[in-house]
Amino acid sequence: EKDEPGEEVRVTYRELLELTCRLGNTLKRQGVKRGDRVTIYMPPCPLAVASMLACARIGAVHAVVFAGFSAESLADRIRD
Repeated sequence: EKDEPGEEVRVTYRELLELTCRLGNTLKRQGVKRGDRVTIYMPPCPLAVASMLACARIGAVHAVVFAGFSAESLADRIRD
């Protein structure tokens, strides 16, 4: 569901799998590999879920941060 009442995005398992595979391939092309650390900074949405699953699929460790953090707090979370 989106922030606005009554707005939602529906994604099938097939669509989620396809998006996850595309994102995983994109991450690999960018040089991300098993054991690398990835920070995902985006609002809660289907793309964020697919990003987390793509990291897990290729073996990259991921952390999720959302808006509202100060620059220092964000940097601390990325380092952690």
